[in-house]
Amino acid sequence: MSESPLPRQNHLLAALPADVLERLLPYLELVPLPLGTVLYESGDALHYVFFPTDSIVSLLYVMESGSSAEISVVGNEGLVGIAVFMGGESTPSRAIVQSAGQAFRLAGQRFKDEVSRHTELLQLMLHYTQALITQMAQTAVCNRHHSIDQQLCRWLLLSLDRLPSNQLTMTQELIANMLGVRREGVTDAAGKLQKLGVIEYSRGHITVLDRPKLEQLCCECYAVVKKETDRLLPYVPQSPFK
Repeated sequence: MSESPLPRQNHLLAALPADVLERLLPYLELVPLPLGTVLYESGDALHYVFFPTDSIVSLLYVMESGSSAEISVVGNEGLVGIAVFMGGESTPSRAIVQSAGQAFRLAGQRFKDEVSRHTELLQLMLHYTQALITQMAQTAVCNRHHSIDQQLCRWLLLSLDRLPSNQLTMTQELIANMLGVRREGVTDAAGKLQKLGVIEYSRGHITVLDRPKLEQLCCECYAVVKKETDRLLPYVPQSPFK
């Protein structure tokens, strides 16, 4: 039986001073996040924040037609529910689990109380918010100006940075929904990467075989986001697959 995740497996929680984390521990609840679970819908009041440990959550904007596009991904480097911290209480985006795993859940009011009480937590959240805004802005630029091939490379790299291995469980249909493109475009792009020996794709499982080559094929958008995240969140450890 695998061991349960620890709060410090989330890098935001790990970066907190010991006394601040000790205050939070009694209120952190470990919850499973199965693939495809919707943590909140557009316009919902947010009652919790989530600190992923080994899961990835996608933030999507959904149009009236039902079509959607991902604006950012959140993994063990951050938290889901930034609107609680910002005071807006709700957001027009949807949060859906992109890669199954677990997260620590904290009641929104408790989180706001702790942010108000501790300057260190407030500063940490401000830095994380700026990193998240950078990712959102760069994603918008990438979706507008770069090819599906490049977008897929960016998406794979951002996902890898938030996982403990070089493997992802993801269908092409779900990737297409994330990128806001046709499934055929994802199939073609993934096929090219497989022919180049960069990835191996089979029945919803993607294994990245050559990360340096993946970075070469990617547009500059990934590097921009990575550089800013590293600057703002220097405590995030480097994965062996980076």
